[in-house]
Amino acid sequence: MHLKEQELNEISGGGISYTVLGILTAIGVFIAGVVDGIVRPLKCN
Repeated sequence: MHLKEQELNEISGGGISYTVLGILTAIGVFIAGVVDGIVRPLKCN
C-alpha cells in the first residue's frame, strides 16, 4: 500500500505541538526563577 504525497501531508502525528512545548518551557523557567529566588535572595539597592 503506497500513500500519495497529498495523503502523507494530511497525516497528523502524535508529537508534542510547539504551543504545548512553549508552555512547558515557560513553566519550567518560572519554577527555576522561584527556586533561585528562594536559594539566593538578592537585596534591592
